[in-house]
Amino acid sequence: MVILVCLYCCVFLKQRHHTTMATLLIFLPLFLLTSLPVSISQTSSNNAGDCNGIFITYVYVSGFPIPPNVSASEPNNQAYNFMSNLTILNNSPDELKSWRVFVGFQHRELLVSASHAVLADGTTLPGDVGNGTVFAGFPNTDLKSAIQTAGDVNQMQTRVELVGTQYGVAFPAVPLPSSISLANDGFLCSPSTSQGDRTQVCCLKDSNTKSNVTIHEEIQPRQEGDLTIMFDVTSSSESNYWAQVTISNNDNTSRLDNWKLSWEWMRDEFIYSMRGAYPTVVDTGDCIFSKQGGYYKGMDFSKALNCEKRPTIIDLPLEKTNDTTLGMVPFCCRNGTILPPFMDASKSKSAFVIQVYKMSPDLNISAIHPPQNWKINGTYSPGYVCGPPIRVSSSLFPNPAGLSSNTAAVASWQVICNISSSTLKKPKCCVSFSAFFNDSVIPCNTCACGCSNANPSNVCSASEPALLLPPEALLVPFDNRTEMAKDFNKRRDLPNPLPCGDNCGVSINWHLLSDFRGGWTARVTLFNWGDTNIVDWFAAVQLDKAIQGFEKGYSFNGTIMPDTNNTIFMQGFSGLNYLLAERRGDNPRKDPPVPGTQQSVISFTKKTTPGINVGAGDGFPSKVYFNGEECSLPVILPSSSNRRVPLASSAFSLLLTMLVLMVLQLSLWLEI
Repeated sequence: MVILVCLYCCVFLKQRHHTTMATLLIFLPLFLLTSLPVSISQTSSNNAGDCNGIFITYVYVSGFPIPPNVSASEPNNQAYNFMSNLTILNNSPDELKSWRVFVGFQHRELLVSASHAVLADGTTLPGDVGNGTVFAGFPNTDLKSAIQTAGDVNQMQTRVELVGTQYGVAFPAVPLPSSISLANDGFLCSPSTSQGDRTQVCCLKDSNTKSNVTIHEEIQPRQEGDLTIMFDVTSSSESNYWAQVTISNNDNTSRLDNWKLSWEWMRDEFIYSMRGAYPTVVDTGDCIFSKQGGYYKGMDFSKALNCEKRPTIIDLPLEKTNDTTLGMVPFCCRNGTILPPFMDASKSKSAFVIQVYKMSPDLNISAIHPPQNWKINGTYSPGYVCGPPIRVSSSLFPNPAGLSSNTAAVASWQVICNISSSTLKKPKCCVSFSAFFNDSVIPCNTCACGCSNANPSNVCSASEPALLLPPEALLVPFDNRTEMAKDFNKRRDLPNPLPCGDNCGVSINWHLLSDFRGGWTARVTLFNWGDTNIVDWFAAVQLDKAIQGFEKGYSFNGTIMPDTNNTIFMQGFSGLNYLLAERRGDNPRKDPPVPGTQQSVISFTKKTTPGINVGAGDGFPSKVYFNGEECSLPVILPSSSNRRVPLASSAFSLLLTMLVLMVLQLSLWLEI
């Protein structure tokens, strides 16, 4: 436009007086100056109409300071209310399935509410989102295209109204996120831009990504994860439906013990009955005194199970497996234990069925909405982060009449849970190192599994490295090792106070037993210092350079894991795959408690690992897992500089082996 005006002026000036030319030349720069910013603004605005993909905007609406009021010297600690809108618009030619958007919050935000969305990691609001979070659509998870709707923006777009608390950003500054982007696979987003009170980004389909075509437009392809949860609706009526919930462990080095599963009902549903599992709280008060009781006036709520918005479900004990009222569900009733599939595929899943009653406006046979914000954990399991339920193809179940056909579920949803990579979680097991060429044991690290200040009389140092120990000290609890440790380290200056213990319920000693021309051996000893037996235990040992030489385990089952090239999977033989709890000594007045133990020698050949240096580190594990938990490893290795006479070191090794075997034999005799 500006260029056309300039050309017109030039032609015009040729035909007019020079005075007129001078006058116009004065005003022409002013015209250009006023036109230029408008041109720049239109070019850099990145309007929704310029984006032929997914256009996302985050707009700050308003905010104000909230109590408590802090001093002017601490402005970063002043809390402020904020209200913002997150808008997702589908300008692409295809429907956007199960939209997910990342918002990089950066001002210690606490999100209180979000309309038309949930947090994809299952966090219940209010929740901390200060390090950024991913939103997922709910109840409408998909955004149709303009082509499908003839340009109906109401079906192409969703707006999420956010309310929360942020810290330190006062008016006139605006608390915008560091970035926003589409979290769905198969899209590429340009860097988000911020101006004034808004941040926006355009995300386009990645041409290198193959699209998954499904028969039904609402169906998504099934995904893989460390743990999957299926929510299969098996029958439906106007007021209620039955669903089977199946938890499957897909990770070969993790397990769950005493699992607890929770979710959040979003549409006033409640649990009427269950088989194969049970809620931790049986309470229908929330229904009786709410609208559920007003609608279902003829229902006997004393027979219902739970009306909590967020119920917690636990597994049933083994003896309820064939109970006609509570059990009779395949894969149920195992005390909440789910093993790795590599260990036992038949015990790698757990299932239960549930009857759910609905409320208006969902009182029709096809109105089924799965719960949101799923979470699962256990007493001896890694931490999981679960995504939202995704509609997938209907699961198939064996025909209940025993016919050679399958019965399809009415509808199926899949929840993907992956092990969290958080480093804040303390280990629950630790490893000590020893070798035939050194008569000392490098014990578990100080406070390997955490330190407690609950007992102020027990003064110890959490920062001092653990003291070297004689091999026999491994058989007694930490509190009974003090004199042994002092006597063994009497030639060196001892710290004051002495180092704290490892505080681990399970410890593992890896002892390099021998190293010869054709191969080498190691001895693995497990110690249970807890007060409960550990059933169906397993361990995974990662050896980065020695794994190809693995031959066999002698008192354990040992197998190289197929999906790795550096890990040995170990478990007890059938009938011996339990680790007894710590027990009292024979004479409790003078004998210390005795741990439950298991021990095996494992052998290696050097034919397939030429150049391996066993004693220098290749014969020691780089990672050790016990029952799915990564164990704390020593920071140093045994040194050959303090090598003693082989006869003496062999005596120590033989002594430890004999003591462990005696303890094991005595424990088995007591069990009998």
